[in-house]
This record gives sequence, structure tokens and C-alpha cells, in this order.
Amino acid sequence: MLKIQESLFKMMKNVLCHIILPILFLSCSSSHHDFEEKNTEKEIIQELEKVISESLPKDRSISGAILKGDQLIWSKAYGVSNVSTHAMADTATIYRIGSISKPFTAFLMMLLVQDSIIHLNDPVELYLPEVKKLKGYSDHTKITFQQLATHTSGLTREPGLPDAASGPIQQWESKILQSIPTTSFESNPGEKFSYSNIGYGILGLALSRAAQKPFIELIQKRLFEPLHMNSSYFVVPNKKLSDLSVGMQELSGGRTDTETPLSEHAGRGYKVPNGGIYSTPNDLAKFMRCIQGAAPNLLTTENLRMMQNKMIGIGEQNFYGAGFFINQEKGLTIINHGGAVAGYTANFAFAKENNYGIILMRNYAEGEPDIYELPFELLGAFNKIKE
Repeated sequence: MLKIQESLFKMMKNVLCHIILPILFLSCSSSHHDFEEKNTEKEIIQELEKVISESLPKDRSISGAILKGDQLIWSKAYGVSNVSTHAMADTATIYRIGSISKPFTAFLMMLLVQDSIIHLNDPVELYLPEVKKLKGYSDHTKITFQQLATHTSGLTREPGLPDAASGPIQQWESKILQSIPTTSFESNPGEKFSYSNIGYGILGLALSRAAQKPFIELIQKRLFEPLHMNSSYFVVPNKKLSDLSVGMQELSGGRTDTETPLSEHAGRGYKVPNGGIYSTPNDLAKFMRCIQGAAPNLLTTENLRMMQNKMIGIGEQNFYGAGFFINQEKGLTIINHGGAVAGYTANFAFAKENNYGIILMRNYAEGEPDIYELPFELLGAFNKIKE
């Protein structure tokens, strides 16, 4: 299998395997479990624990959390978080969340809209005139904030700059500016969904310019702090490094690479607004509560609803809003996003109809349990029980 570099997540097999396959480097698993045969919440969770315990590979870890409304009803960790020290994972274990960072950037955008600092349909060039250096940019290809947040800007997935995704985090803005002249359009803005990492990088820098504050500071002050996400970072502090799981990247022939995941802790070039956050399932559960409308109410109900609107179609039953995939499955509207970077994969999904939510994070890239399918199976099973 090709090395995973970035991923959305396997929120729907047909879309991921046939429509968005060029974006992903993931196999399309056919795993299925017996959750829907269970009759109670307790039985479903016990089945999940059994699946994880029986399928977790040696020297790997996985952590998870389940929400029901604003209540955390399950939180647990399994396996080895550091293969060198043999440290075991616990609920404080920190993982990289990859592209689940994008909903945070989209949320920040909606905060600035709410503050009347920007409007969704503002051309980004008003705040970041450097976008005029994009290949093919003209009066007919002006890009708005909404188009960047919904992956309808028409920009390519990655820039043409050879080392765009490498370099210290302190230089991410410089890497964005260097990347812009090497980035082109693959479609007209507003025409169709086309997943773009560089688009979200540009979005983050434009939001920073509009607010006249550093992007990382904005996320920390406007989201992490008010939500008490005390284990979420762009740079893990020294005192928390013992909680950081060691990423494991599978190679051919059964070999394992820990050096690449380790090197990326120093930075991934421009990939900060689109993939730079570290967190825990319990911290992401706080963000999930906020997205579902629980206190503290950082966004109005209208703006939260706007993030979860079906803004652009991806196939027959799948859509993208502002920072989230929206999947219609078995009578449920599932709001979700996944992430994958070298040595780490994660998944974040909740059902609008019953407010059950699932967060799974692990320190390896491939293999069972299938955290891309599990949330959908679990949400479907929870929707059938009557308690």
C-alpha cells in the first residue's frame, strides 16, 4: 500500500473508493461488526471494546470517546503508546489529528463572520492580496472564504513547491506564500468539490490577516481556551511529551518507520491550518459538544447550522459543508471528518438526529480496527436502541 500522507476518512465506501480515491491513500475495507444486533447502549460499547481488544496490533495504541448529547459516556485507551519505553496508552495520551484540524479552521472563519470581521463571500484577495499570484488567477477566478472552506475554490490538492510540506512550524506562513505561485486551478471557483490542502492553508493565513492576529493564537484563544481543551496543541510542550504517542508508519515487508512521524513533530511546512493540531479524544469531545450546540455557545445556532449545511454534493448521498463531510446513511445525517498523517489516523463523527458522537485516534496508519468504518456502524446501532 502507498504511504499515507493525508486523508479525509472513510466516511462512505463508494465516495472514498470511487470518487475521492485520488485524494486518499487508504484501502477500502469491507470490515463489519455485530453492533446492530445489540439491544442496549451497554452491549454496543462492550462489543466495541471486544473489537478493539481482539484486533489491535502489537505495540500500537488506540484511544476513543463516545458522547451522548453533552455527556461523555465512554472514554478508554488500549495498547502501547510508546514502543521504545513500553508506556501504555491512557485517556491522556496525545495523538496528531491530521485533517480534523480543518473543522477548527472553518469554525474560526465562522467566528470572524459572527464578529463582522469578514463575510463568507468576501474575495480572499481583500485580506491576502498574494493570492493574485496563483497560476491562472484573474477577475474570473477570485476566491471567497466560503469556497476555500467548502473545497470549491478549484485549487489543486497540493502546491507545486517541492518542499512545501516540510520545515519548522514557525515558518508555515512563509511556506504558504512560497507555495501560492506554484499552485494552479483544476476547475473554476464554485464549480465543484475538489479537496485542497493548500486551499485550507490559504484560508488559515487569510483569516489571520483579517483578524490581524497569528492563526495559532486565534485557535488557542478563541477555541482551545474557552472550551478548556487543555491537551490540544500545535506544538506539544516539553512537560507533555511523555503523553505523546509515538507514531508508527507501516512499510512494505512488515517493516515499521518511526523516524518519519518523529521528524514531522518539528513541522510540516505549510500544513498548519489544514493538519497541524495534536489532541486527545476527550479534548475533541469538548469541540464536538460545541459543534452540537452545547455550552459554551461560541457560535450562534444559525452559524453552527451553516457549518453543517450541505453546501456542495459529493456523489449521491454525500456532501461537504464548512469544514465537515455530511453523509446521509440509514436515516441519519452524520457530520464527520477524519485525518491521517505519517504514523497517526483519527476519526470524528456524530449523528445530528440523536447527538451520539464517536472519536477514535490511533498511533498507526494502517490495519484493524477500522476506525474509518467503526463510527458509522456504531452510530447506526445507537440509533436503533430504545432506552
